Amino acid sequence: MTSRPRTPNTKLAALMKQAQWGNDQLARAVNRVGCEAGLRLTYDKSAISYWLSGTIPRAEVQEVVREVFSRRLRRPVTPEETGFGSGDGKEHSKGVLSDLMSIGRSDMDPSRRGVLTAGLYSLALTLPEFEESPERITRAAAGRTVRVGNGEVQTVRTVTDRIAGILDELGAAHARPMAAAFLVNSVGPWLQASGTTQVKADLLAAAADLTYLTGWMAMYETAHGLGQKYYVQALKLAREAQDHVTYCRTLRGMALQASNLGYGPKALELADSAAEAAPASGPRLRAFLAGQQAHGAAMVKDRRQAFARLAETETALAQADGRNDSIGGYDQTAYHFHVSHVLYELGDLPGAVKELQLSNRARPANEKQGRVHGNGLLARRQMELGHVEAACATWDTFLDDYVTLSSVRGDEHFRALNTALPTHAANGTVRRLRERTREVARQKAA
Repeated sequence: MTSRPRTPNTKLAALMKQAQWGNDQLARAVNRVGCEAGLRLTYDKSAISYWLSGTIPRAEVQEVVREVFSRRLRRPVTPEETGFGSGDGKEHSKGVLSDLMSIGRSDMDPSRRGVLTAGLYSLALTLPEFEESPERITRAAAGRTVRVGNGEVQTVRTVTDRIAGILDELGAAHARPMAAAFLVNSVGPWLQASGTTQVKADLLAAAADLTYLTGWMAMYETAHGLGQKYYVQALKLAREAQDHVTYCRTLRGMALQASNLGYGPKALELADSAAEAAPASGPRLRAFLAGQQAHGAAMVKDRRQAFARLAETETALAQADGRNDSIGGYDQTAYHFHVSHVLYELGDLPGAVKELQLSNRARPANEKQGRVHGNGLLARRQMELGHVEAACATWDTFLDDYVTLSSVRGDEHFRALNTALPTHAANGTVRRLRERTREVARQKAA
């Protein structure tokens, strides 16, 4: 900690009163949320007393303090409100392109990636609205003669599709660094180059799509703070490109992230925001957004709304043509996955298992990453239901893909598998599966 003349921090005291927290409660909340940011904090009530008397914690802890109050009060809390001053400036945007390049360079650097992926997920983040006046991407430095055209736009689209393919085949741990490097080394300079108004808009839209995918990969690998940073930049790029589809799709991705973290009200709020911001759109996008609204409604136990949204999803998907996007598309696999989540949140475990099975059967054969997650989740639900033999069969299928994939989400399922099996050690099928898991663990460690 650094000290300043001891002026009692009445603003912090006022925040604590609003939150109905004592010193102990604030200290525990700061320690808990600090873990999300990779900080090992051991504050107790005496540390809070120091803060109240005028001592200022270090900058990264100030960010944690703002976040714990934002989550508690369900609104953004500014540095000034905490009484710690105006902050060190890190929270202020340097501009969409500068911010994106900074995030991408850190994501490319193996020595920085551990710190970056431990970044703090903010529940009360203020999002850029689509109708706001966008920041303009600045042109390249004087004297540059680079000019972009449709070829560069198509290159970004093609690379995005290829990275999505690598994601499905090999996992996000391999695909995301490629995306970050391409954003920094190619997309960034192209966004600063000259070109026609239409080409610049198309390039911004393509960059927004790639940035959304990169954020989705970070979220999928449980680097939630990093994923949120990419998502915000995707929103800004989409807004400047006037690309409603990517803007809404990114909000829907943020709703999925909130649901993964267990923040039901926030998940529903973001899903509703995505649907409200959507322009007149095709049926597949309507299904995409309504399905996420159904999940959010189920998380807050609004049964009527959840099933109404599922009905909207089913109707819209039935009207969609046969084409589906390679990035963030929506199909029968996703629909049954949403139905399963809704049923699970509302207490229908057998129904949730059945819908997961339907989702897995509908999944395209080349989506290995999705198959690992689908089978891992299905096996866990089957084990929860007490269907041990069925769960073992699903785990076996899961291991077929997991051994060839680099995926944090897959690692989570593998740990769940190893935790669940010892409880049923007397079962012969379980014993055989445990032997296989040991072999897989040796292969992954080699």
